[in-house]
Amino acid sequence: MKRTYLGEFEEIVLLTVAVLDGQAYGVVLMHEIIEQTGRSVRLNQVHSALQRLEEKGMVRSEMGEPTNERGGRRKRLFSVTAYGHRTLQEIQEVRVSFWSRLNPLKLTMPI
Repeated sequence: MKRTYLGEFEEIVLLTVAVLDGQAYGVVLMHEIIEQTGRSVRLNQVHSALQRLEEKGMVRSEMGEPTNERGGRRKRLFSVTAYGHRTLQEIQEVRVSFWSRLNPLKLTMPI
């Protein structure tokens, strides 16, 4: 299968979907990303990234059961596919390889 590359935000969204393990939907993803990264994130950005990840085959979605707190509306729940997990693993391996080769002194040197 051809390797698909992710942008930084797509990677964060995919990682967050994996961490939430079957309980991932737009609003909770947005809040988790804000909490973990400290960056400003809008719901439409999360939905756009989820749509791109679903088109790439890295996540899948299904409609959850209606909930009272949402006025009987259903949530679209996202989960990571096997391809998404492989992609995350490949990304991690590349990053670990680079970090392991980096001289720790260079990280503390002023620019």
